[in-house]
Amino acid sequence: MPIYDRPTKTLMTEWASQHLKPGQEFSKSDVLPWFVQHYPKIKRNTVVMHIDGMSINNPNRKHHQNIKPGSGHDLFYKLGPDRYRLWNAETDGRPTYLSDPKPDALSTLTEEVVDEQDEAGGSEFAYERDLQNYLAKNLQRIEPGLRLYEEEEIDGLEFAAGGRYIDILAVDAEGGFVVIELKVSRGYDRVIGQLLRYIAWVEKNMETSRPVRGIIVAKEITEDLKLAASRIAGVRLIEYEIEFRLRPI
Repeated sequence: MPIYDRPTKTLMTEWASQHLKPGQEFSKSDVLPWFVQHYPKIKRNTVVMHIDGMSINNPNRKHHQNIKPGSGHDLFYKLGPDRYRLWNAETDGRPTYLSDPKPDALSTLTEEVVDEQDEAGGSEFAYERDLQNYLAKNLQRIEPGLRLYEEEEIDGLEFAAGGRYIDILAVDAEGGFVVIELKVSRGYDRVIGQLLRYIAWVEKNMETSRPVRGIIVAKEITEDLKLAASRIAGVRLIEYEIEFRLRPI
């Protein structure tokens, strides 16, 4: 729900109408002071996410179901790292949307996205996206009370974090943040560094009073990863095993 009487996307459109002319470039640092002055309760990261989410050529838009034609998100065009301008509908092309609901991983196991069948007739997820979509809809299977992070039109699936993307950002039953990193094959010790970087980013850029921890989900947790994680508080390791089977009737 919006903090103020209007959602952030509407306030962003107001800022643009007051500060931008066609073709004029800007960066995130040009937008943030206006929100701090007029709408201080809106978090910095929320403003940043909306700038990217309202850029019609940002590929991450396709992961957000609320960003669709007529929803008020088609405003900017991204020129490069932290460079934007107003979208020109005549020259910039069609906006990126998620035209269909996020697919259930179990229903997208086609010849293009499945691994070879094992002797028992099962097929494992071949791509991280399938595992990601499935877990985002079934976070309670990881931990009771776990849910996908959501704020206005932004959710925690491929959550933008400092130029990189967290596979899943979730919230636990007590309101703490949970960073979930996925590996469709083996999870090695180097994923610890990736996870800790994301945890630190969330602590710095989100609500710092809320605890942040991490979970690594992999098909196989290697011994070196177990050893590395054993020295770090707040990190859980989970192995998955999911199969798709056909049974003649």
